[in-house]
Amino acid sequence: MKRAIKFTKMHGAGNDYIYVNTLLYKILDPAAASIAWSKPHFGIGSDGLILIGAPTRPDADFSMRIFNNDGSEAMMCGNGTRCVAKFLHDKGMTHKNPIRLETLSGIKVLQLHLDSEDKVSAVTVDMGEPILKDPQQFGDQNGQAQDYAITVDGRTFYGTFVSMGNPHFVIFLNEDVEKFPLEHYGPLLEHHPVFPQRCNIEFVSALTSNGVLRMRVWERGSGITLACGTGACATAVAAHLTGRANRLSSIKMDGGTLQIEWNEADNHILMTGPAAISFEGEIML
Repeated sequence: MKRAIKFTKMHGAGNDYIYVNTLLYKILDPAAASIAWSKPHFGIGSDGLILIGAPTRPDADFSMRIFNNDGSEAMMCGNGTRCVAKFLHDKGMTHKNPIRLETLSGIKVLQLHLDSEDKVSAVTVDMGEPILKDPQQFGDQNGQAQDYAITVDGRTFYGTFVSMGNPHFVIFLNEDVEKFPLEHYGPLLEHHPVFPQRCNIEFVSALTSNGVLRMRVWERGSGITLACGTGACATAVAAHLTGRANRLSSIKMDGGTLQIEWNEADNHILMTGPAAISFEGEIML
């Protein structure tokens, strides 16, 4: 017998997920649910499914699990963490500020920014330290973090490896990223043998006159998305390492702009951006 599951559709800079409170609704097969519910026209439509639940460790307030729209489980989603913070606060599940959120890539500390109606309008997430050498995610090629060459379909790309708990390969283009064939080169790079766990691929235009980096992303397991929080962090790190930006960057993506600060004192990345509710409803499972 089917049962009704209440969900909230939310997005952070256009990176949209389906959010379910598993304290109230158990999802026995989240991978299958994410595939079915994420389909446009036949489902809710989204980049994936995020489950909010109880933590498994005493130093966290809540936990999150992320499933891409192909059913694969992700380690971390920066835009998703901000939306979880809004979900928890605006629905009265906690009044803590900051909130400590357990993810597969560790505890993330979420600082809430409230509007005049005591609703969350933006969130600053302490994303922790970037990892430039991670053999588990980048295989044997991690020794050369910057200007690493990968050739696909006869074209060689030079990029920077950055892990934010999930793997990223950041490529700075000498051409307009708006016209770049992301749908062609994105999947070829995601599945390249150099990435044993596949990889998120960021394509970035040169620094604009007002100090904004223009980035588009091919997300591992989801394809083209309007934004990627961890990808924005990885892009800011790569831009600073290669002399293209200082430690405070604005990363403009298809769905909006995130502010990224790479703190020199503790090496942590602070990501600030919006979180919004699109709509709520029920779906049968």
